[in-house]
Amino acid sequence: MVVDGNEELFGKASAELDGAKVVRNEHSPGLSGGRNTGVDHATGSTVVFLDDDAVAEPHWLGSLLSVYDDPTVLGAGGGVVPLWRETRPEWFPKEFNWVLGCSYTGMPETVAEIRNPIGANLSIRRDVFLAAGGFERALARVTGVNGVIGTGTADETEFCIRASLANPGGRWIYVPDARVHHVVPANRATWSYFVSRCQMEGASKAVLTGLAGTQEGLASERRYVRSILPRAILRELALGVRGNRAALGRAGSIVAGLGITAAAYLRGRAKIRLRGGRTAA
Repeated sequence: MVVDGNEELFGKASAELDGAKVVRNEHSPGLSGGRNTGVDHATGSTVVFLDDDAVAEPHWLGSLLSVYDDPTVLGAGGGVVPLWRETRPEWFPKEFNWVLGCSYTGMPETVAEIRNPIGANLSIRRDVFLAAGGFERALARVTGVNGVIGTGTADETEFCIRASLANPGGRWIYVPDARVHHVVPANRATWSYFVSRCQMEGASKAVLTGLAGTQEGLASERRYVRSILPRAILRELALGVRGNRAALGRAGSIVAGLGITAAAYLRGRAKIRLRGGRTAA
């Protein structure tokens, strides 16, 4: 267990967690530094990351590691199911579950190759991780007193692209049945959080494309925007015509979410160009 900048939690976890090694984040503050610290202390041939607000199903680890018999597999991730503390808002479309760090409509429903798994449920061959140099701190997500700050939501995406380029023929696999349940507290079931995470995602993708290039950095997003979202909008509008007012709200949320994310991406790319293409945080 890696504790990032919270001495009270570090002391409590060290005293109470039997059988777990508790360490402080030894790299830059934030999610990327915490993950890199965890790998520093890991000893197995495969490293597995689980968010502190995620609960694994009983056969999660076995399902996740089952694909490693194939030597071309660089890493694998599993399904991330929202665990709502309150009722899911009717206006919240499942295509935007990524706002919550969860699996979203459009992801594979069977074991399949993907560009990158979701970081809340992620495993990587340790030698692949070390050779690639770990997660990029320019994409680090940092949690402050008032919540998440910084632009980081794409550190696993950039890492997987970088590792794939360094390992031609290597693959990342999605195992839907290797599920974890990711807690969604009440403050994340709000429109303001939806907007802020869309803005963060757009800004992160701007940094990501500066690091990995637009071809690799936005490969999955192109299919999502061209295929998944238009079908979702048409589906919800059809339901709305039949009197489902909540469906009209979801259609509006999809359009708004896409626009907010795209605008943040364009602002981010403009800022990077003004700095002469530098992407370091």
